[in-house]
Amino acid sequence: MPTTKKQYKRVTTNSLIDMKSNGEKISMLTAYDFTMAKIIDNAGVDVILVGDSASNVMAGHETTLPITLDQMIYHASGVVRAAKRSLVVVDIPFGSYQSDSKEALRSAIKIMKESGAHAVKVEGGMEIENALSRIIQAGIPVMGHLGLTPQSIYQFGTYTVRAKEEAEAKKLIEDAQFLESKGCFALVLEKIPAKLAKTVAEKLTIPVIGIGAGAHVDGQVLVSHDMLGMTHEFHPRFLRRYLNLFDDMTSAVKQYTADVKSLNFPNESEQY
Repeated sequence: MPTTKKQYKRVTTNSLIDMKSNGEKISMLTAYDFTMAKIIDNAGVDVILVGDSASNVMAGHETTLPITLDQMIYHASGVVRAAKRSLVVVDIPFGSYQSDSKEALRSAIKIMKESGAHAVKVEGGMEIENALSRIIQAGIPVMGHLGLTPQSIYQFGTYTVRAKEEAEAKKLIEDAQFLESKGCFALVLEKIPAKLAKTVAEKLTIPVIGIGAGAHVDGQVLVSHDMLGMTHEFHPRFLRRYLNLFDDMTSAVKQYTADVKSLNFPNESEQY
């Protein structure tokens, strides 16, 4: 049963914990530029994720791996300038925190200082303990990410659902509890069985936000371009398209082109 929504002038990491305590679901969407972030922020979304999915959506790469730290900061800077209410979380990209804890801290500090972001997100569990500890000890809020972790896609070899087997499910629960114990303020679970996600959400006091993890978590996240139907090749079960902007935008561009070629645009009222 949904509870009365509390009004937050500015969403913070503490706001998300309050939302979980009050039974209010958390809304989260990606954004990679000022214009999209302004729309999402004005619409009342709680968290904006500047995801390394920018590598796919904005740059056309097959995976999230190629995007660089400086490119993430560029995208995040525009988003931060637009966001007046939403909490802005930025992915630390592949290769910027896995090798050693000092590099991890430098990367997190660079994101926070140069973009003005409110928090960072990292993928992995116990294997990133040193990097995670160093970042959190520096006072930087960290969101965790378990399940299907796109930065490890070549290790997985597939985008299929994770943690269906008992051993992997057990490790995921242990990793989730570990991330909470180290000080993560929230956790994303991607593409895992709904029953397992429910178990994790019930075991943790920090918010658990799902993408393809069922309804029994504390919030949901989608890639905005997928949710708005700007992309059209991607059809996972968990994706609900709220618009079909691919067709609408294609139609608009075709009409513009036709109007230019037929001398219909600009008309008398559209010139000086």
